[in-house]
Amino acid sequence: MSTPMSGRRAEAARNDGRILDAARAVFVADPKAPISAVAEHAGVGISALYRRYPSKEDLLRTLCADGLRIYLDAVEAAVDDQGDPWHAFARFMERIVDADTQSLTQKLAGTFTPTEELVRDSERGQMLNQQLIERTRKTGVLRPDFDVNDLSMIFEQVTAVRLGDENRTRELRRRYLALFLDALHARDGQAPIPGSPPTWQEIVARWAP
Repeated sequence: MSTPMSGRRAEAARNDGRILDAARAVFVADPKAPISAVAEHAGVGISALYRRYPSKEDLLRTLCADGLRIYLDAVEAAVDDQGDPWHAFARFMERIVDADTQSLTQKLAGTFTPTEELVRDSERGQMLNQQLIERTRKTGVLRPDFDVNDLSMIFEQVTAVRLGDENRTRELRRRYLALFLDALHARDGQAPIPGSPPTWQEIVARWAP
């Protein structure tokens, strides 16, 4: 049984949640926004923000680490799913699009120096991506010319959709994800995908500050 937090600790936890929510909103709109804009959006004093996050880089790293944890949870669940392979793959894609972590991480690429932990988590995510793609492809339901590195490009394109309110944006993202999934589902007579997929080195290079 967890011990209830004191009033001060509970308030600090609420402030931290407000700060992170505000940071996501502010930096998706403008990655170059000052940290004071986050404090204003969160409705907390700048000193309270700096006590938790001494610098903008610390805040950015925390946001990306949270996003990576969400991604790892989703891809691990898909890899462990022993049910229908196509359903597991499609559900994974839907979870990542709905989580909206890509909107933030693609905007923050190159704006701070990743920690070794972030690099390790990213590499683990790529390893799990590869496991999921290879397993799904072997069952014959995923087109054979789809590459693991195509994943991030698809996520970026779908989560770039932002129109109307939150519900409308979610609806439109699901619409375009469905079109992508239909194109990825293997069937006879499919024309080959033109061009070559991005390399892992090309994707990682974008994170260099």
